[in-house]
Amino acid sequence: MKLWTRRTNQSLASVRKRRTLFAAASVGVGALLSAATPHARAASNASVSGKKVVMVVQLNGPNLTVDQKIAAHLGARGYSVRMLDEAQPPEAAGDADLVLISSTVSSKQVASGWRSLPRPLLTWENDLLDDFAMTGKRHDVDFGEADKERYLWLVNAPHPMAAGLPAGVTNVYGKQAAMSWGKPGLGAAIIATLYGQPEKAAIFAYEKGATMDYESLAPARRVMFFLNNDTFGNLSPAGGSLFDAAVDWAAAS
Repeated sequence: MKLWTRRTNQSLASVRKRRTLFAAASVGVGALLSAATPHARAASNASVSGKKVVMVVQLNGPNLTVDQKIAAHLGARGYSVRMLDEAQPPEAAGDADLVLISSTVSSKQVASGWRSLPRPLLTWENDLLDDFAMTGKRHDVDFGEADKERYLWLVNAPHPMAAGLPAGVTNVYGKQAAMSWGKPGLGAAIIATLYGQPEKAAIFAYEKGATMDYESLAPARRVMFFLNNDTFGNLSPAGGSLFDAAVDWAAAS
């Protein structure tokens, strides 16, 4: 009787141990899945694979490492990324599917001609918005930068650039930081505005042929995103998803 009881107890202990190990493994997998950001999981998006992106940056600037992180992030998602210095002409973009112009550039040093480039373009340099006819010309009136922001108001949730996030207040930064903004022309699709400042668009876009400012027509898709020089690493998971959605929408044209 004692032998049978001992064996039964050993068997029950073995079952409990296996259940404990299985539960621990399940928790571990769940933790890995929850830790993966939405934009990291988007790396499997086959539609971006092999698409060519040119990033216009200040190659000798103090924030080059931030641009390199963005390039690495896009590369991990399947894009082929090449960097150009701000002084290079638009012709240097070659057959790129998308041009990104970082805010690390000095707007006065950026070569002319990007405004009429017949390729999709996304920028987070607010000082170039007037040059590209994406807004009016008055600094701090038609475009500018807000010093300490953390939230956006998502106003166009059905748009692909909203990344499937619900309309309303969205936390896009891990901590307060600078955000670029602009007041686009009537042909723009406004995706998000600064929280509490609905007249300042933080994410907006023009479809090819849409009327921008000064009655200019967009020669290809044009996108403005709210990043600042060194805030890419400060993006929350929602902010990262919005960035990826903006890139994907622009490149998909």
